[in-house]
Amino acid sequence: MSGGRFGLWRPKPGRWGTARLTTIGRRSGRTHQVIIGYFEDGPSVVTLAMNGWADGEPAWWLNLQANPDTSVELPSETRQVRARAAEGEERSRLWSKWREIDTKLDAYASLRSTETAVVVLEPRTEPS
Repeated sequence: MSGGRFGLWRPKPGRWGTARLTTIGRRSGRTHQVIIGYFEDGPSVVTLAMNGWADGEPAWWLNLQANPDTSVELPSETRQVRARAAEGEERSRLWSKWREIDTKLDAYASLRSTETAVVVLEPRTEPS
């Protein structure tokens, strides 16, 4: 009935949404799915590559670095996307948007010894 989208919700002002991200295992080649928090920035979906707030990169982000072409299931649709890390001014801008959603973001991020990647899932038009 829900097309498998039960439990996913759209972002609202001041609140992130949830999406189901599919990745291909960098070693196994198997398909994996994970629920991520996100907001939309134009046509792109933006999330944070965090492992709780502990050190280490989450497996899904390592998988995306090896195989960036994937899909993300939102509450209303599934999008074919290509993942990349935001850098420079773009990262600062998107981090600020996350800070508006979560006012404790910087405190949580300081628990990690490495910078948290801001992951941009951009729409892709070509098949993969």
